[in-house]
Amino acid sequence: MTVTIEPVTPGGIRRPGPQPFVSGRRAVDAADFGRLRAQDPNYFAWLHHVRPAAGCTRPVRLTGESATINPATGELLALASTEDMPDGQIYKPCGNRRAAVCPSCAEVYRRDAFHLIRAGLIGGKGIPTAVTAHPAVFVTLTAPSFGAVHTRRTSKTGQAIPCRPRRAEVLCPHGVDLRCQRLHAADEKALGTPLCLDCYDHHAQVVFNNQAGELWRRTTIAIRRELAKTARAFGLTAGSLRLSYGKVAEMQRRGVVHYHVIIRLDGNEPDCPGAIVAPPAPLGLLDLVAAVEQAAASTAFTTDPHPHQPAGWSIGWGDEGKGRYADIRPVRLAGDGEITDGMVAAYLAKYATKSTEATGHASGRLNGDIIDLYANPDGTHTERLIDAAWTLGGAPDWTGLRRWAHMLGFGGHFLTKSRRYSVTFRILRDARVIWRRTVEHDQDAAEHDSETTVVINTLAYTGSGWLTTGDALLANTAAAMARERAEAGREAMRELVG
Repeated sequence: MTVTIEPVTPGGIRRPGPQPFVSGRRAVDAADFGRLRAQDPNYFAWLHHVRPAAGCTRPVRLTGESATINPATGELLALASTEDMPDGQIYKPCGNRRAAVCPSCAEVYRRDAFHLIRAGLIGGKGIPTAVTAHPAVFVTLTAPSFGAVHTRRTSKTGQAIPCRPRRAEVLCPHGVDLRCQRLHAADEKALGTPLCLDCYDHHAQVVFNNQAGELWRRTTIAIRRELAKTARAFGLTAGSLRLSYGKVAEMQRRGVVHYHVIIRLDGNEPDCPGAIVAPPAPLGLLDLVAAVEQAAASTAFTTDPHPHQPAGWSIGWGDEGKGRYADIRPVRLAGDGEITDGMVAAYLAKYATKSTEATGHASGRLNGDIIDLYANPDGTHTERLIDAAWTLGGAPDWTGLRRWAHMLGFGGHFLTKSRRYSVTFRILRDARVIWRRTVEHDQDAAEHDSETTVVINTLAYTGSGWLTTGDALLANTAAAMARERAEAGREAMRELVG
C-alpha cells in the first residue's frame, strides 16, 4: 500500500530542467509552439508526464521532491526531484467543478456527483443495497418572488401560454407596462430578467442567496421534529429514525438559488450508530411527505438588522401554488435498480457543475479594483445584483456578501449531503487514484506489492496554466482523443451487453 499527499509522476524518460518553448527571434503562435514541442525528441515522455492534467484548462504546476520511505525501518528507498522531470515541474488538474471554468475537471466532478447521489438511492460504493426499500422523496424548494420576471408558462394541458398576458394595460409605479404576450423560447435571453428593473428587490434577493443555507438547516430541523411527532404517535422514540439527504443548489436565470434534494428516511440502530438500516415499520413514505410539506410551509426567520433594513429581511421558501411550499415527488426504483423518476441522480449531477452561468455571469472572486467592471446600480439585472451584494456587504457582520458578490451572494456549496446519505467525494477520488496505480501502472504496482511504502511529497506551488499555448493545444488534444477512445469502448460494451 502507498500513502501519498500528492500524486507522483511515474518514472520513465526524463528531461532535465524547465524548458518552455519560447522564441526571442519572432512572435510565434500556438501552432508554432505546438510544432516545436512535437519536434522535441522527448515529446512522448512529456506527453506521458502531463497526462494526469492533460485535459485541464489551467493545471496547477508544482515543484519539489518526492521521497519513498520504508515505514518499518525509516530507510529512504527513493528520492525524486521535479528538476529531473519534463519542464522541471509536476502538472496537477485544477479540480474546478464549474464547467464554464474547466470543462474537463467539471466532467470528472459531475460523474463523481452522479455516483455519490445514485449510491444513496440504490446502494453500492459501500452503501447497502437495502436502501432501495427506504422511503425517499425528490424535493424542490424555491425562493419567493422578488419582482415580476419574464418566464415560460404552460397550461394544465401542457400547452405553452404567453409570459404575462393581460387585456388591459398594467403600469408599475415607474411607468413600465407589466404585460408580456410573448411565448418565450427556451434559450431566450429575456428569461429571468425583471419586467421593471427599478421595481425588483435586488437587495432582498442577494440576502436570500446568502441566507439560503441557514434556511435549509432550519428546515431539516423542522422535518426531524415533524417525524419525531409522528414516531411518538406510533409509540416509537424519536431516536429510532434518521433523516439522510443529498442536496444540489441550482442558480435560476433570475439569479436566485433553489434546492433540489433527495431525502431518505432511515432507521437508527443505537448499538451501531454508523449502520444504515430501514426505518421502523409504521413509518413510511406518506409520513415523510407530510413532514417535508409541513416543515417547508412553516420554516422562516428574520435576519439580523442591517443599516439598509433595520428590521431585517424575512427569509422563507417560495409558494409553489395552492398553499404548497415544496414540490415533492416520491422516488421509485425499478426492479433492476434503475432510477425511474427522470434519472434523478443525473439530473442533480448536471446542476452540480453549474453556477451563475445561467444568468450570463461567470467571473471569479471580485475585489475593490475590479468591482466597477461588474457592478452597476443602474445597469442590467445581474449588474444590479452584484452591486447589491457589494453595497450590503460593506456593513459589519455582512462582509460575506462582498466575499461572494461574484456568486450573487450565495456562499454555500452546490452539492452537500448528510453524513450517512452516501459515500464522499474523497472516497471516490481515492478509489480512482488506486485504480490508476494498479491498472494503468501495473509495473509500478508490482514493484511495491512486496512491501508497504510511504510517499512523502515536499511540493511548492509554482503557478497555474500551461507554459505555452502550444502545450495546451497538444495536451488538450491528446486528452480529447483519449476520452473519445474511452467513450467508444464504453459504447461498444453497452451494445455487447444489450
